[in-house]
Amino acid sequence: MANHIYLLSWRRCVSVFLFLSAMMNTASAVTHYSVPEEMEEGSVVANLAADLGLDIKTLKERKMRIDVVANKKFLNINKETGELFILESIDREFLCPLKTTTYCFLKVDATIENPVRMFNIEVEIMDINDNAPHFRRGTMHLDISESSSVGERFSLNNAVDPDVGTNSVNNYHLSSSEHFVLEIQTGRDGSKFADLILKRALDREEQAVHNLILTAVDGGVPARTGTASIIVRVLDVNDNAPSFDEDKYVVIVMENSPTGSLVIKMNATDLDEGSNSDIIYSYSLYTSERAQQMFTLNPQNGEIRVKEMINYEDLKFYELEVIASDKGTNSLSGQCKLTIQVTDMNDNHPEISIKSFRSPIKETEPTDTVIAVVSVSDKDSGDNGVVDLHIPDNMPFKLRESSDNYYELVVSEPLDREKVPEYDITFTVTDRGSPPLSDNETMTLELLDVNDNVPQFPQSFYTIRVLENNAPGALLSSLTAFDPDLHENQYLVYFIIEKEIANTSMSMLFSINPENGNLYALKTFDYEIEKEFLFHIEARDSGSPPLSSNVTVHIVIVDQNDNAPVIVSPWRAHGSVVEEKIPRSTDKGSLVAKVIALDTDSVHNSRITYLFLQVTDATLFSLDQYNGEIRTMRMFSYRDPRHQRLVVVAKDNGQPALSATVTIKLSTVETAVKAYSDMTEVPLEYDIFSDLNLYLVIGLGSVSFLLLITILVTIVLKCQTPNPSKAAPPSRNSVISERNSTIADSTLVSNDAYWYSLFLAETRKGKMVVRQPAPKGSRYIVSSLPRSTGVSETSGSAASTLQVLPKQ
Repeated sequence: MANHIYLLSWRRCVSVFLFLSAMMNTASAVTHYSVPEEMEEGSVVANLAADLGLDIKTLKERKMRIDVVANKKFLNINKETGELFILESIDREFLCPLKTTTYCFLKVDATIENPVRMFNIEVEIMDINDNAPHFRRGTMHLDISESSSVGERFSLNNAVDPDVGTNSVNNYHLSSSEHFVLEIQTGRDGSKFADLILKRALDREEQAVHNLILTAVDGGVPARTGTASIIVRVLDVNDNAPSFDEDKYVVIVMENSPTGSLVIKMNATDLDEGSNSDIIYSYSLYTSERAQQMFTLNPQNGEIRVKEMINYEDLKFYELEVIASDKGTNSLSGQCKLTIQVTDMNDNHPEISIKSFRSPIKETEPTDTVIAVVSVSDKDSGDNGVVDLHIPDNMPFKLRESSDNYYELVVSEPLDREKVPEYDITFTVTDRGSPPLSDNETMTLELLDVNDNVPQFPQSFYTIRVLENNAPGALLSSLTAFDPDLHENQYLVYFIIEKEIANTSMSMLFSINPENGNLYALKTFDYEIEKEFLFHIEARDSGSPPLSSNVTVHIVIVDQNDNAPVIVSPWRAHGSVVEEKIPRSTDKGSLVAKVIALDTDSVHNSRITYLFLQVTDATLFSLDQYNGEIRTMRMFSYRDPRHQRLVVVAKDNGQPALSATVTIKLSTVETAVKAYSDMTEVPLEYDIFSDLNLYLVIGLGSVSFLLLITILVTIVLKCQTPNPSKAAPPSRNSVISERNSTIADSTLVSNDAYWYSLFLAETRKGKMVVRQPAPKGSRYIVSSLPRSTGVSETSGSAASTLQVLPKQ
């Protein structure tokens, strides 16, 4: 009954707007009516005949009819009364499903004949509050952490009401709660949304679940309502909710953007760790279904991409609310609003034109030299027609604007062909449209080489070791320099910088290949004569002017064991045997003989070791392997033979070792007079010549001179001494008598007191042993007498006697 009264009130408020015009016997009129939806069938809208000024009696004859344009036939005309009435109930939400506008029109054409006339009728269907609000989800589940701060906002599912205007959703109410309140928001289209606000901190241990009732109320009279249950579950502490960089984002998207293209990547951060910081993105419950159909949201990375073709004419902007929820046991979430604005397309690409381009250029071109002139253009207008030109940043060039849309490419940094021989310069022009369009052009710039690099050796100093006795022409080393320049600037010539050593030029000793730097020896080197050379080699390129550098070469001659030891004491003729006599009463440890050998090789190869090669009795004599001293290991016994044969080998330390031998034939004699045993040895230092060859010559000369003096003294002594009997060997008494007679008869004895010295050489240690001086004419019984001492020796049956000559 109340609905019927409501419809009658709408009927009394019908408004008629008639616009008449006449032309060529045809009437054209637009008549506007406003009626509420859901009127009962048969309800009269208005008297159309009266409003159009038609005679009711002629309606049948003139066949008046109603045609609905592009819609179902909801209206008809009573030809008896001329009234326009409802043929079928009209549902505004069915007739106009989209809520983009509050107006809904039904267009009708009224036609009569005799004469034919057509009237345009526009019926506005007015909305009535015939739909109650309802929620898409009857139950909403919210998981809220107990650590949620007061004032935190939670999105709720919005209610939907097909009605428009004030009959749509107007307000929300929440059941009584001491923890939550509602906050109503209004969208740009006037729709209402509700957010659940936490007004008091939650305590899961006090109450784990909160049951709330959300009521949506429209603005109709009487008002209609819809409800939904809200179940809030309080979770344990995950106390850091994801948060976006900004609360609101505005993104501009070009129409006709391809499906799947990226619109924006939402970025939310969570300070928690583990699963509590893993974020899942989703739309909020009051994000419109239309927006969700147009854009897809990747829940894992927050990328929003185009899902369907965007049309600027359909809708110019979209509002979305994105929620970022973590994966904690008690998930927390943050939200932001995203506004996507659609703009017209920028469909003209900018263009590049190369007006001039210099290539190749020298690598020594100064800065600010113009290399190319480029012009740019764009057929679009506004920001879409404004273009920017740029080149890569990592190049020694820059762009300089010379005039409108003209640019010069100039050198901004020194060039170096050895570092970069050529550049691929890409000119990129970009307009300022959204999204920007661009074009590019790549040009290759070559650099010409200039002789600006000095040849370089890998080392500044070379030490080359060369074995002596090398073959002439042998390759010593390859000294190669490098020049990073090209062509003739790279071709190198090597030569030795002349230097004379002892009036000998380096070019007479060494040769270098001028093309490849191979160094050769021109002669055979002898370590004992030449030990090292120091000179310089220069590498010069073929550029103009030529550049050069040099390197120091140190040639070190390495010794080979090519000299065998030479035995200088005891001296003997080549292949002869050295004969020595010693008293048979010689004590243990007495010096019998000393073997001295010299080696002119280097220290390592000249280290001499002395060994017995043959010995008559190994228990009688010992040989010091380092100084060559032969000493008795015990006293002679009556069983020991009188003649002992010793073969001593002197071997150096080379590889392979070289050696020399000496054979010593020892004869024992009886001792006539006890020798002085308490003689004191006083070491006397003397210089040894560093040149071993010179020392050897001097030593041989000295030995020869002493040998000659010994022979002369022996002849003199023989002439003064009577010949012994050949029938019987001399006895001890005869030897003593002979010695005394020799002293008495000697022509060398005088009354003056002369002092004499007996010298025994130990050339191995570089010392002379000087025994205490004795008066002129004294005689001694000696165990060993080197032939180089310059003294005379007489033989006896039991011992050898030594006469000390006056010192000249």
